Formats: sequence, structure tokens, C-alpha cells
Amino acid sequence: MAGLHTASHPLILARAHVRRIGLDDLRFALRKGLDDFIAMPTHALFLVAIYPVAGVLIAAATFENDLVPLLFPLASGFALLGPFAAIGLYEMSRRREQGRDIGWMNAYAPLTRRSAQAIVVVALALTLLFVAWLIAAMALYWALYGEARQDSGLGLLQEVLTTPRGWTLIVAGNLVGAAFSLLALAISVVSFPLIIDSGTDAATAIATSVVLVQQNPGTMAVWGLIVAGLLVLGMLPLFVGLALVLPILGHATWHLYRRAVVP
Repeated sequence: MAGLHTASHPLILARAHVRRIGLDDLRFALRKGLDDFIAMPTHALFLVAIYPVAGVLIAAATFENDLVPLLFPLASGFALLGPFAAIGLYEMSRRREQGRDIGWMNAYAPLTRRSAQAIVVVALALTLLFVAWLIAAMALYWALYGEARQDSGLGLLQEVLTTPRGWTLIVAGNLVGAAFSLLALAISVVSFPLIIDSGTDAATAIATSVVLVQQNPGTMAVWGLIVAGLLVLGMLPLFVGLALVLPILGHATWHLYRRAVVP
């Protein structure tokens, strides 16, 4: 793994802490994430139980209130908030790394420290991004379908998969979604772990995260695809798989941060 990069750059303070990383680092992070999950399965499952429950509630609400076109944007965009929801997992990995108590009662200790304000600021940025994604997704649907309504998820799925207008929605929607996902990745890939680990401010944490993506575009693109692929697999069985996928990804993100950034 290459040394630290300190060349001139507008975000020099952040860049000075960023390392070059490669696919070996991603494999290492995933292995360590799985190891943490195996060591702390009940704690992790407790912390992310809200995700499968929230997923089912989202699906039920969209069908009940004739908001079927919002089902996919809500389900996929919900993942934009994942880095914030994984705060407890980062803290557990940090405590295990240091040989400290890893009980779930300590998982949200960062929210009681001085770092809480920075965490809230980054979380707010992700929330605004999530809202912007929903607005963009519905604007795209209305541009293609106008006031046309779908009575069921199956009807919408058939329309999207079998008509040129539906194919346009798939392509355009995925392109727009990819843009939002890339922005969320850049903002949050290591920002929360850095805040928890060093107590830095939100601006520095976000800047460091952005520079990491800038300096490792290929590696971070692969990481983004891994995260997206695992989240899709976790969502398929009525979101239940997220109870396994999210803890592993959360712990892995901590270890990726440890390989990529020197606080």
C-alpha cells in the first residue's frame, strides 16, 4: 500500500491523511467485517433490526396509500441513510479493536460525546440527499407517465419491463440513482468513522471522504458496486436479508476506514 499523499491540493489537510488503497484492501475490510459480525452477531442484529422492519413498513405504506411508483425510490434511496444507521456498528468495531467492552449499550456512545454535533451535520446532509433523490425520482416518473396511476406493484413492474416508456424509466432512473449514490458515497464513505475515531468536525470529515474517493476512483467504484449489490440481495427477501448484509457492511466500512485514513 502506497504512502501518504501530500501534494498541493485545495483540500490538503484532508488529503494528507488519505492513503492509496486497492482491491486487496476491500477484501481485507470485508473479511474483517464478517469476522466482527461473527464475534458480535446478536449485538449487530439488534442494532440493524430497524432496517428490515422499516423496509416492510415502507412497502406496506406505498401500497396502502397508492404510492406504488415511490416503492423503488424509497427502497433504494433508504440505503443512502445507511452510513448514519451504521454508527453503532462502527463503534462496536472500534471497541473490539481496542479490546474494550462491546456490549450494544455502548454502541451509540458517539452520540453522547462532543462528536455528536458533527455526526448530526453529516446525517442531515445525507437526509437532504435522500429527499432530493425522492423528488428527482418522482419528477422523472411524472415526466414519463403524467397523472397515470398504477394499482399494484405487479402492474407497475409489468409496465416498466415490457414497454419502451418503462425501459426509459429504468435507464434514466438508474443513471440518476447512480449519481445520487456516488455523491452519498463521496460524502459518507469514511466520514462517520473518522468523526467517531478522532472527533473531527463535519467539514473535515466530509472533505476527507471526498478526497479518498478522488484519489481512489477505481477502488471506490468497486466498493460502491459491492455495497449496492449486497444491499439488493438483502432487500430481495422482503428486506429480511438486510439484517445480515448491513452489519457486515457496517463493520467492513470501519476496517476500510482504518486502511484508508490516518486520523
